[in-house]
Amino acid sequence: MDVIVQARGLCKHYGNVIAVQDVSFEIRRGEIFSLLGPNGAGKTTTISILSTLYTPTRGDALIAGHSITRDPTAVRQIIGVVPQEIALYDDLTARENLIFWGRMYGLSGRALQRRVDEVLAQIGLTERANQRLKTYSGGMKRRVNIGAGLIHKPQVLFLDEPTVGIDPQSRRAILDSVKELNRQGMTVLYTTHYMEEAQELSHRVGIIDHGELIALGTQAELTRQVGEQETLILHIGENEDAETVANMFRVVPGVLQASAVDHRIALTTRQAEDILAPVVARANEHGVRIHSIDIREPNLEAVFLHLTGRAIRD
Repeated sequence: MDVIVQARGLCKHYGNVIAVQDVSFEIRRGEIFSLLGPNGAGKTTTISILSTLYTPTRGDALIAGHSITRDPTAVRQIIGVVPQEIALYDDLTARENLIFWGRMYGLSGRALQRRVDEVLAQIGLTERANQRLKTYSGGMKRRVNIGAGLIHKPQVLFLDEPTVGIDPQSRRAILDSVKELNRQGMTVLYTTHYMEEAQELSHRVGIIDHGELIALGTQAELTRQVGEQETLILHIGENEDAETVANMFRVVPGVLQASAVDHRIALTTRQAEDILAPVVARANEHGVRIHSIDIREPNLEAVFLHLTGRAIRD
């Protein structure tokens, strides 16, 4: 398959602070490639480098054969960028916002009007096109934000955490839109800290943490790294000290790793059913109330836990 993005040893340093360190990966034409990692992992910095917003301290990347350091103008014509922050004007309508961004890319006249109509249909906002953005929900604004990144027909679309801070219905609409764009042939680089999104969308996933790419592959390839391990998820009360509770379970025979995420305890084990009884007994012994229990087979969250010893949303 044709490779359209080649990142080679990308680094970004701010004095002694390392934001990205030796990140290398390839994206094949027509695939959805996700960068999965917690907040502060280096996902946005990586996209900012690839979109020529930041100059790398070291390394380079080729996008459709054009270097981000030697030919950034050509790269900008090839890519569409949808940032975390909504880059739109609330006092303009959706149509007017798309016209504005189309003109920024050199479109005009009937060609621009046709393209705006096409994009409005793609993002499902044709009927609301002439309403000001200030009347839109957060999810609808994010769809227009995606439309602005599509207006010039890019070969690659960069989506940086596009579902942060929106309601479940709007999140569903955006995920469906990304999948539809991909079915139409769009290559997508998608960043997220939501394991569920990466699992649903991605052909391949790069797991990034502390600025370094620590694993890369298909979901099947990544989950094989944790072997036959399963994860026991314990939902505990809001008044419990989750880290103290997790530490309490680390001594239970059969528990390989224990981590605390919000009011959940994730226990990694070879066989979840084998540790269920001793875990419940230890909770009762220490007066910890378990509200519910889930057993999960190996997934991307388990891979991150296996590689780092903590949950992805710590």
